[in-house]
Order: sequence, then C-alpha cells, then structure tokens
Amino acid sequence: MNLFIINSSIGRKLIMSVSGLFLIVFLLVHLTINSLLLFGPEAFQAGCEFMELPIILIMVPVLAAGFVVHILYALWLSYQNMKARGDVAYASGKNSETTSWASKNMLVLGAIVLGFIGLHLAHFWAKMQLQHFIGGTPVEAKDAYELVAMQFRNPVIGVLYILWYGALWFHLTHGFWSALHTVGLNNSVWFNRLKWIGIVLATIICLGFTVITAFFLLGFDKCLHVAC
Repeated sequence: MNLFIINSSIGRKLIMSVSGLFLIVFLLVHLTINSLLLFGPEAFQAGCEFMELPIILIMVPVLAAGFVVHILYALWLSYQNMKARGDVAYASGKNSETTSWASKNMLVLGAIVLGFIGLHLAHFWAKMQLQHFIGGTPVEAKDAYELVAMQFRNPVIGVLYILWYGALWFHLTHGFWSALHTVGLNNSVWFNRLKWIGIVLATIICLGFTVITAFFLLGFDKCLHVAC
C-alpha cells in the first residue's frame, strides 16, 4: 500500500515533527515537576502525588509514546538514508554550508540523548512510575526526594547528566524550529523567529534541568535545613 505519510519525504518529516513536539511537551511537564526539588522534600512529595493522579498516569505514557515513535522513526529514516542517493535522502541539506552543526549531527545527538534517557529510566522511572503499571511497589512519594538526591550527589552521574543536557540543547534548538517549519510555519517572517524561540525554549529546558542537577551535585540541598 502506497501511503503518503510513510512513502513521501513530506510525510516522513511530518511524523518526525509531530512526534518531536510530543517530546518537547513531555520535557516541559517533567521539568515543571522536577523544579519542585529545589523547594525541598515536602514540595517534591506534593509533585509526585500529583503525578500519581489517574489522569496524569494516562497522559504521561501518551506523551512518552510520541517520543518512542520519534526515536524509532528516526532510526528507520537513518537506515533509509544510507540506501538513498544524496538529493533524495531525508534532511539532505546535510552537506550545505549554511546547515547548522546540530542539523548535520541530529542522529548522533539523538543517540546520545537516547542513551542517557535509558540511564534516567533505570535510575528513576523504573523505581517509581513503572511500578504502578506492573503491580510492583513503587518508591513512596516521601522517599522520592532522597532517591533523586542520592543519584545526583554522585559526581560521575551528576556531571554526565549535565553533559547530556548539552547534547539535548543542540538537539532541541534544531528540532523545534524544524518541526514547526514542517507543519507550515515556514514563511520568511517566522523563519528567524522560530529559530530564536527554539533557542530560548531549549535553553529554559536544559538550563532548568542543569540547575536541578547542580543543586544536589554541589550540596545546596543540604542548605534547606541548615545555615550555609
């Protein structure tokens, strides 16, 4: 069956764009809840309890599913590009002198992001949200703060996460404006605006996660209860 959404260049870009926007929404939700870590165990406990509401438990997997589609489709497209000829391949502007570094290295950046997401899932999600779906015993909301603190106080893990946010920043700065460009916001007026909006949005997301990680890595969480 010759489907437009699969077999056309525009259709393939559309799938990548829409699923990539799911990723951005997912990250914003994640950052909003994680920012409560900066206000102490009680605030984060309230955030964890909010995330355990039935409507949230349903919404998060939906957003995550969009992210999984983005990853799998990117891998499939990359495989297709290896077989395609230069001017036919997806994102064939790769060799253009005006193409950004991030655009040329989206697959590498995506692979780095994917690897660390696997690490993140093993550190936190597998011990918390996943348990709700497999009938296990999740980490109690009151203990979730210490779980996060324990991981990020580890210098190796903390520094690796911060480096990961850097790769994520490059991936998002290109991906955001490229996604909106694909869905139609591609006139000369909006082109540069979308680039700057993408930079600002990626910076907010990645800087926010960096601040949270550094908060524990540098021991500032201990200042919540004692004079620094």
